[in-house]
Amino acid sequence: MRVGTLTTLADLCESVRYGYTASASLEPCGPRFLRITDIVPDSLDWESVPYCEIDDPERERFALAVGDIVVARTGATVGYAKLIRETTDAVFASYLVRFRVNPAAADPAFVGRLVESHVYKSFIQSRVGGAAQPNASAPVLGSFEFPLPSRHAQARVAEILSAYDDLIENNRRRMALLEDAARQLYREWFVRLRFPGHEHTRITDGVPKGWERQTLAELCESVDYGYTASAETDVVGPKFLRITDIVPDVIDWTSVPYCPIEEGRLAKFRLVEGDIVIARTGATVGYAKRLHKRHPEAVFASYLVRLRLKPEIDSLMVGIFVESGDYKNYVQSRVGGAAQPNANAKVLSAAEILVPPPSIQRVFHESVAPMIDQREVLQLQNQQLRAARDLLLPRLMSGEIAV
Repeated sequence: MRVGTLTTLADLCESVRYGYTASASLEPCGPRFLRITDIVPDSLDWESVPYCEIDDPERERFALAVGDIVVARTGATVGYAKLIRETTDAVFASYLVRFRVNPAAADPAFVGRLVESHVYKSFIQSRVGGAAQPNASAPVLGSFEFPLPSRHAQARVAEILSAYDDLIENNRRRMALLEDAARQLYREWFVRLRFPGHEHTRITDGVPKGWERQTLAELCESVDYGYTASAETDVVGPKFLRITDIVPDVIDWTSVPYCPIEEGRLAKFRLVEGDIVIARTGATVGYAKRLHKRHPEAVFASYLVRLRLKPEIDSLMVGIFVESGDYKNYVQSRVGGAAQPNANAKVLSAAEILVPPPSIQRVFHESVAPMIDQREVLQLQNQQLRAARDLLLPRLMSGEIAV
C-alpha cells in the first residue's frame, strides 16, 4: 500500500458538532439518546440506549447516520469512539462530539475504524494529561494526524478490519447468550423463587423458609475503597483496575494500565477471584464486575469500592446480582440527578439480596460456573483478536504489510 499524504481527522470532515443537552428517559419519548456510557463497550447495544425528547429542527441537527463517528470528550473515557454502522433513529449527547466524514474526501468506514482503534485513543489521552477530570475539545479530538492512502487501499483496510470485527462480534453475541442464561437462572431461582425444592418450601413475605434477606454489607468480610495512584503504561507494578476498565461488558486486561505500589501495601489492595468492584462516582456509578479466574495480579483504583465476600457466600450468585441492571438502577436511584453523582461504600453495600442455604448456593454455583468459564474463554479470544487488529492497523497504514 502506498502511504498517502498526512491529513487530520478534522480536515476530512464535512461537519464537526458537539452533542445535544437533554435528560435521558427509559420511556420511548423520542429518538435514542447516545451517551458516553453507551460507546465504551466493545459493541454498541442500541437496545440498552435510552431515549430523549427533542423537537424536529434540533433532531435533524443532532441525528446520527451510518458512517458518523462519535467520540467521548470528557472523563476517564475521553477518546473512546464508535463508528455508526447501522441506520438507527438516534441523536447524540452533549459529552460526545460527532465527526461526519466527507465521503468525497475519504472512506468513512476506514476513518471510523482508525478512530475506534487504540492508536487514536492513545493519541487523545496523551493530549489531556493526568487531570482528575480530563477534557478534550473538538479541535483536540480532530487534530489526530495520519497518512491517508488511496481510496482502494482505504476500502481494503476497512474490509480487513471488518473481518476481525465480525469475529469479535460473533464471540460477543455468544458471551451475551451465556451471560443471559446465567442471569435468567438467577431470576428463576432468586426472584421468581422457582429454585430446586420450591414446591415443598414454605414462603412467607417473599422469603422461603431457611433463606434470609441480607444487605451486601452483611455478606462481606470487608468493604474497601481503592488505591490512589497514577496509572502507567509501563510495567511498574500490578495492573491498576479503574472505572473505565469495568464499564465494558467484560474487562479487557490487555488495556488495563499499571501502577507503582509499595510491597507492604499490595496485600491490602490486591484483587482475588470472587472480589466484586463497583464504580462509586460519575455517570457510571453502580457499574460492577466480579473477578473470575483468569486475571493478572491487580489492584483497584480509588474511585472503585471492593466487596470481599465471606467464604461461606457464593460470589457467583452475588456477582450476577451486582452486575445486573436491577442493582445499577438501585444505586443510580439513590444518587439523584447530580452532574457528578457519587455513592459511598455504605450506599453501594446497602442493597438487599435473598440468600439461600449453602446447599442451594452450591447447586447454583455448579449450574452457572461452566457458563462463566466458557464466557472467559471467549473473552480471551476477543482480547487476542483485538490485540492482533491493533497491531495490524499501524502496519497496514505504514505500508509495511500490503493490503
